[in-house]
Amino acid sequence: MRRVVVTGLGAITPLGVGVRPTWRRLLASESGIISVADRAAHDPRWRDITSTVAGIVPTETSAASVHAHKQAVPHAWRPSDWLEPADQRRMSVFAQYAVAAAEMALCDAGWKPDTDEAREMTGICLGSGIGNLDDVYATSVAFERDGYRKVSPLFVPKILINLAAGHIAMRYGFRGPNHAATTACTTGAHSIGDAARFIAFGDAKVMVAGGAESCIHPLAFAGFGRSRSLSTAYNHDPPASCRPFDADRAGFVIAEGAAVMVLEEMEHAKSRGARILAELRGYGCSGDAHHMTAPRDDGSGALAAMKRALKNAGIKPANVDYINAHATATQVGDAAEAIAIKSLMLGEDGVDDEGKVTVSSTKSAIGHLLGAAGAIEALFAVLTITEGAVPPTLNLHKPDVGARFNFVPLEAQQKKVKVAMSNSFGFGGTNASLVFSAVE
Repeated sequence: MRRVVVTGLGAITPLGVGVRPTWRRLLASESGIISVADRAAHDPRWRDITSTVAGIVPTETSAASVHAHKQAVPHAWRPSDWLEPADQRRMSVFAQYAVAAAEMALCDAGWKPDTDEAREMTGICLGSGIGNLDDVYATSVAFERDGYRKVSPLFVPKILINLAAGHIAMRYGFRGPNHAATTACTTGAHSIGDAARFIAFGDAKVMVAGGAESCIHPLAFAGFGRSRSLSTAYNHDPPASCRPFDADRAGFVIAEGAAVMVLEEMEHAKSRGARILAELRGYGCSGDAHHMTAPRDDGSGALAAMKRALKNAGIKPANVDYINAHATATQVGDAAEAIAIKSLMLGEDGVDDEGKVTVSSTKSAIGHLLGAAGAIEALFAVLTITEGAVPPTLNLHKPDVGARFNFVPLEAQQKKVKVAMSNSFGFGGTNASLVFSAVE
């Protein structure tokens, strides 16, 4: 089986546009979660929304607002930095984020294929959980009110999940596998894992892989709010609102953004002198077959995914130095994942002390990027290997999930990480784990 390595990274997050600004602010324990309560003053659809916090990609407007609170935003999102006006009209925001993150990752990897052969061996696997609610909502209202002629010819292309991958392929002429996963909050992890398998089985030598999401829309907040999934207790203090593993956790925070990796067949990367960041050693999937939105209380679905990823990697649990948890800050979900991690890490071939298990949830700083969550968290897992630092779990004052792990509370920690795991779980009971390792 061909070995797969990571050679490039790109990210757009609530902490900033770019991998370095995002990572720097993450390690500094800064938060990208802000209030959206002021939207109700201009749009009546927001007035009854119960959760008024979100992880928003900073724009020049939002950056000015944050600066007013004396928090610096290193890099703001400006579509014109990445896209011509015609492209902006053709693409929904999640696709714009995907294209920009892909450009960053390809530049980071130094991969600019200029032959037909090279472009034919380069593919894309990039999805989204919800994608574009703005056009779905606005077009539905316009069609109901004024009929057929109010539907844009761009409507369908703008709402299709696979068009993010499609736009990247057209932009660079990549004619390898063109694939889009959409598996709720596991989308980003599935996209990266599936892309690695395309390479491992010889369908491509290079894959652009990840996830993108932008559904900061009152309908999304209403839908998740009605299912009682969202954080509401800290509307007055947005940075405190996402509290993974904490006794006061009470729901997740919707966020937006994109993350992309360039994955490459190892010998191909070596032959062109590419900088190798990490090896993608393992990928494991499972299903809960239990409930539409809730995991099994015993975490058995998550445990199965982690076990399969480690078996695929040929790595024992005791050799896992860091786990980036899915941990969304829901009561049931965080506890179930902690049980799963405990069963894995203290079981056969595991460690002898749960205090040696290092786990953190970066959602505490950026919120839940839904279909992009698995991609950005996998990216963070890779950075723990290359940077020798583990990002913190913010707002963790009273751990309450039945485990005494090193949850990296409040502040980042320096740690040599050779093996990192990233977990992602989604509605419908879909689970995936990715295992990355340093390349000696």
